[in-house]
Amino acid sequence: MDVVVAGSHGLIGSALVSDLVARGHGVRRLVRRGSESSGSAEAAAGPPGVRHVPWDPRTGELDQAALEGADAVVNLAGAGIGDHRWTPAYKQKLLGSRTTTTSLLARTIARLDGPPVLVNASAIGAYGDRGDEVLTEASERGDDFLAGLVKAWENATAPATAAGARVVWLRSGIVLAPSGGALGRLLPLLRLGVGGPLGNGRQWWSWITLTDEVAAIRHVIGADVRGPVNAVAPEPTTNRDLTRALAQALHRPAALTVPRFALRIALGEFAGDLVASQRVVPAVLNRTGFTWTHTAPEEAARWVAGR
Repeated sequence: MDVVVAGSHGLIGSALVSDLVARGHGVRRLVRRGSESSGSAEAAAGPPGVRHVPWDPRTGELDQAALEGADAVVNLAGAGIGDHRWTPAYKQKLLGSRTTTTSLLARTIARLDGPPVLVNASAIGAYGDRGDEVLTEASERGDDFLAGLVKAWENATAPATAAGARVVWLRSGIVLAPSGGALGRLLPLLRLGVGGPLGNGRQWWSWITLTDEVAAIRHVIGADVRGPVNAVAPEPTTNRDLTRALAQALHRPAALTVPRFALRIALGEFAGDLVASQRVVPAVLNRTGFTWTHTAPEEAARWVAGR
């Protein structure tokens, strides 16, 4: 299998590239012109099984040949949701970094004969804050900022769909990993024994480990699925229970509660996403026979803790 990966140097992208190479697949990493990874002949060649291909979404630069012959294009590009406060300027960056890259890839795929499958990153933020409602891929969209962001992100794949390509919107939940990702700020506090539930802790957190996230991407490349696919574990849990599981795996207490107002002061509007409740289940992955490595929060927490 030959896979083109955009956003390949982030948490998920790096893990995906390593996994594909270890399984003997070819990988083409799309790297922005002027970046360190595209600045030398050695980088352009990449490690065995990996080729670096320059592109520039800001100027619309992407050689069609970069995608020709590929079995799949996996687009993970986009500015980090929790990297900065959601100022008007950063909200625009969140939107533009997703729609610009996605649109360029979709338009390029549309010009290919026998287009590859496009697996486009997305998020369960599509559903908004829904309390205890069980959410599947057939559930209605939400109406907050993240839901609107996801809608624009997914809509940017339209040229590829119109050209007959199979397009998957991988709506990922909270990706758990030993470092970085959604737990990048929480884990250090838990390791010090000063972390705890966010808000009242009763909000549903639909999660997936990095191991299963990568496996889900491989799965949808090969499975006959299209449209939204919820990349979450089969057992959503509350923020309180997930936090306690992580703390227990780290042999630390989790008695401190971070109140909603403190989150709002520290993080601004992004705090609302952390206390939003999304009880999402992976109906499509279940229906198509996906097998998880981590199904329960306790085993996921032990993996995150390295136990």
